[in-house]
Amino acid sequence: MATEALHLSSVDSLYGDSHVLHGVDLSLKEGQVLALLGRNGAGKTTCMSTIIGWLKPRSGEIRLFGEPIARLSPESIARKGVGLVPQGRRIFPKLTVKENLIVSQRPGKWDLQSVFQLFVRLRERAEQYAGSLSGGEQQMLAIGRALMGNPRVLLMDEPSEGLAPIIVAEVGRTIARLKAEGQSIVLVEQNVKLALALADEVAILNTGRVVFAGPPSQVEQSLITQHLGVF
Repeated sequence: MATEALHLSSVDSLYGDSHVLHGVDLSLKEGQVLALLGRNGAGKTTCMSTIIGWLKPRSGEIRLFGEPIARLSPESIARKGVGLVPQGRRIFPKLTVKENLIVSQRPGKWDLQSVFQLFVRLRERAEQYAGSLSGGEQQMLAIGRALMGNPRVLLMDEPSEGLAPIIVAEVGRTIARLKAEGQSIVLVEQNVKLALALADEVAILNTGRVVFAGPPSQVEQSLITQHLGVF
């Protein structure tokens, strides 16, 4: 039986007086992809922010390979092995590609050489300022930067957002390769087709509540239409 890499139990999170997550239960098995789906405002990014420690849960538990992390600082959670590819990429535009990667480096299999093997275009642009890269290249850099931290669990928040279809396909192949190599991934994605193709398990959020959890084969069109607005 696969080891549980990440588990959320009855997690409530608030922004000020706004109650965003309501009793969220999620489970990610080691080496698998959990796709977290929902409309805009459903609570997906809030969930990611809560896992990474930017937002402290009001109640509930978050465990990383069985170890509680909900009350730790973001820095401590990162050191424990949670990496993030944030929505909007958030690369450092005035640092070079190489500098963006080195800034998050921790010991492990992912280093400059292995990231440059994964993304050859980053090797070619190693000395360029990150702000001069195309959107697709910036997304590659954001993924590479997260991998340089050698995470045990990788959170990916809308990695295909704003990208051309050919680059979306490349991002999908990258995620599939990481999964094949044993990387545990939580994938927040508006591209439902891409998410279902990559996922081992799916959770659908609606107004901060999990309304479906199960394998992608059980995600019926009625669920997609009702909760994601996709026909």
